[in-house]
Amino acid sequence: MDDVGSTPSAGAREDTRTRILAAAADLLAEGGREAVSTRAVGAAAGVQAPTIYRLFGDKRGLLDALATYGITRYLSRKTEHQPGDDPVEDLRAGWDLHVGFGLANPELYALMYGDPHHGSTSPAAAAAFDILAGHIGRIARAGRLRVGEERAAQLVHAAGSGTTLVLIALPEEARDLRLSSLAREAIIAAIVTDVPVPAATGPVGAAVALRAVLPETTALTPGERSLLSEWLDRIAADDAPQVRAE
Repeated sequence: MDDVGSTPSAGAREDTRTRILAAAADLLAEGGREAVSTRAVGAAAGVQAPTIYRLFGDKRGLLDALATYGITRYLSRKTEHQPGDDPVEDLRAGWDLHVGFGLANPELYALMYGDPHHGSTSPAAAAAFDILAGHIGRIARAGRLRVGEERAAQLVHAAGSGTTLVLIALPEEARDLRLSSLAREAIIAAIVTDVPVPAATGPVGAAVALRAVLPETTALTPGERSLLSEWLDRIAADDAPQVRAE
């Protein structure tokens, strides 16, 4: 057991923190959230309870850190995927990786996405959303996004996490992974067009496409670029896709 009276170095402190989180992740995977007690984690990690309190504050702090640890591990896998030529296919691959991670790590996923805190987001969760926003931005720059980037990213995030939680809740023998495919394609159809958006969706599509490449322009002053950005955002806000009869 760690000596609670000593003052560990920064490196030793980080090693202890990582060991505690790894032990907590194992307990979570084996027995769910109820298995992650301070006593059980301390025994598994070889530390005393005061060490956990010193590093994480309380059990809620430990669970928050565990969620961040899980998202960080997820991101380390997600960023291994190199962008391809088609940003929409990259979005599909990201969706499938997300769902696959949740089904392989159901307890951790439920802790990460099934227990949100109103008005707050962990740095790791924000980083995960930034990766999704990057996929959406590539689609916008390709002229294929029919709604605003922020709304598109929120739609994909909501649908992806919701689909994964629903699948996790089902008995394994009752899971139909076509649900994930159908949800994925429905969301992609709602936010993506197969032809350049100015021709497909009128002024909203044109505003979305121009807004995506605006940071690359050099002909405008910073003030002009900021003003144009505001105007384009206002046009893109009217971005509810219209369903047309064929």
